[in-house]
Amino acid sequence: MASWSIHEVPVPESVDAPGAGPLLALTDVANRVIAHEWGNHDYDRTPQEVLGALRDQAYVRKPRFLVTDDDGTPLGYLAMLLPLQENTHTAYVEIGVLPEHRGQGIGSALHDHALDVARAAGRRSLTGSTDHRQEPPAGDGTLVPSTGTGRVAADAPAVRFVASRGWQLEQVARRSVLPVPVDPDVLAAHRAQAQAFAGDEYRIVHWGSAAPDEWVDEYATLNTRMSTDVPLGGLDFEEDVWDATRIRTTEAQFVDRGIELVVAAAEHVPTHTLAAYTVLMLPPENEEFVHQEDTLVLKEHRGRRLGMLVKAANLQRLAEVRPGARRVATWNAEENSYMLRINIDLGFAPSGGSGEWQLRLDA
Repeated sequence: MASWSIHEVPVPESVDAPGAGPLLALTDVANRVIAHEWGNHDYDRTPQEVLGALRDQAYVRKPRFLVTDDDGTPLGYLAMLLPLQENTHTAYVEIGVLPEHRGQGIGSALHDHALDVARAAGRRSLTGSTDHRQEPPAGDGTLVPSTGTGRVAADAPAVRFVASRGWQLEQVARRSVLPVPVDPDVLAAHRAQAQAFAGDEYRIVHWGSAAPDEWVDEYATLNTRMSTDVPLGGLDFEEDVWDATRIRTTEAQFVDRGIELVVAAAEHVPTHTLAAYTVLMLPPENEEFVHQEDTLVLKEHRGRRLGMLVKAANLQRLAEVRPGARRVATWNAEENSYMLRINIDLGFAPSGGSGEWQLRLDA
């Protein structure tokens, strides 16, 4: 039987550089693994997008590893995120093995390697996800997280893999998909009703891939609060602090990756501050698919329908800037009933989800 080995993937100067082969192989094998899990190519990434993400490691260290056989054929991968500013006790782990090479111990070896990397970096807890195309019905054969909402199938291969290694299910996230464009009259009605409820104290402001200087500090505050004001289940996360420099660094990364952003925020007019925001991410080389990224209403401004206001406004903007878009996918904690209600009212439908897991290395 052929042997295999784990290699760290270097960050080349460009996707055309002589040493870019491992990066190209990493991109290809990750795309194939994820497409197998979801049955489509919506989550495919380009080599340039992967490279752009890896070139920016100012706030998060991003080691990547590739498993190859003796002939250099990629079999699987390991991706890790190790925060360098806050949450330096944690690391995020993503392991993928091509279906035809599973059952050979490759995933176990990658898992052991991830533990070694995390311990060497002084991390005491790991987080990771398992995906499912459909949430299983309630009953025997399912696992429920510490939040008490959502479930995963206990006999799913990925679930068995992490559970047998001591990982704890701390949260379940719902994936929802919205066909777009949404009827303009429907969106206009949602926005008008939400604006009427919010009143004249709130107004929508828009921007694209770069926040206006006027709002960059407020935008940083919203990103910071995204780490504290959303449901986290039993996941061990601390406040993640953003400032204007980090915003500009991250915006430059998105440009390098070829990604466009569409942002809508709600200004609290009396204080000239931002009370809510939502972000759509437009991937390169896929006109039809859009990622719904962060949506947040600050706790002190909740109860005014600002979540619906910013999301409806941003979907209106999406129809203008990306008329070829056909579906938007988003993820929300199953216990986040308010945001799930907004999504359902807009026309999002459940389409699978993920289990969010944690392994405490100091347990």
